[in-house]
Amino acid sequence: MIINYNGIESFKLQAGNFVLAFNPISKKSKHKEIRFGADVTCVSASHLDFDGVDQTDSKNKKTFVVDGPGEYEIAGVFIRGMRSETEYGDKKSINTIYSVLMDNLNIGFLGALAGNGIEGELRGVLNNIDILFVPIGGEGVLNAELAHKISVKLGAKVIIPMCYGEVGEKDALKKFLKASGNEGLKAVDKLTIKKSEIESKDGEVVVLKF
Repeated sequence: MIINYNGIESFKLQAGNFVLAFNPISKKSKHKEIRFGADVTCVSASHLDFDGVDQTDSKNKKTFVVDGPGEYEIAGVFIRGMRSETEYGDKKSINTIYSVLMDNLNIGFLGALAGNGIEGELRGVLNNIDILFVPIGGEGVLNAELAHKISVKLGAKVIIPMCYGEVGEKDALKKFLKASGNEGLKAVDKLTIKKSEIESKDGEVVVLKF
């Protein structure tokens, strides 16, 4: 699997010819959007910074949109959406957390999660996570310290921070890296990883450039 970060919470995950997008930035957002074709697009919250599904349509194929709780199977990729809350944009609204099985990797995507709502059914579903995408910026989503605590609680093998820099609190990434014992960690252009490579990891933080 190859993972690229496009800013805020926008990611492109590719395994072979299959592409999954998380929270593409809308062209109506004040932040820069990046257009790319995706077979499936998962949207966590109804906000211009997350719901640019038109940006993931290609010339030959319209993306399949998953934008709420439920269970889905597309081309051998299993997706489960679970309801939570966000306060992103100073407004309390629904946030969908996603659990995805793709390329034999268990992926957890917390979206714009606010508060400490990873208990009960949510925690049960987000079990044995290989790669966890976690918001760290505060101001409507988890702050750096709480994001670190939740990441540790979920026991993810690889942790990818998101929702910082362009949005959220100043120095959120620096605070998250300090909390996780990774001060000075350098960002990389992309993450290329296989299931066999992830088994030996334990809470490894990967910062992706955007």
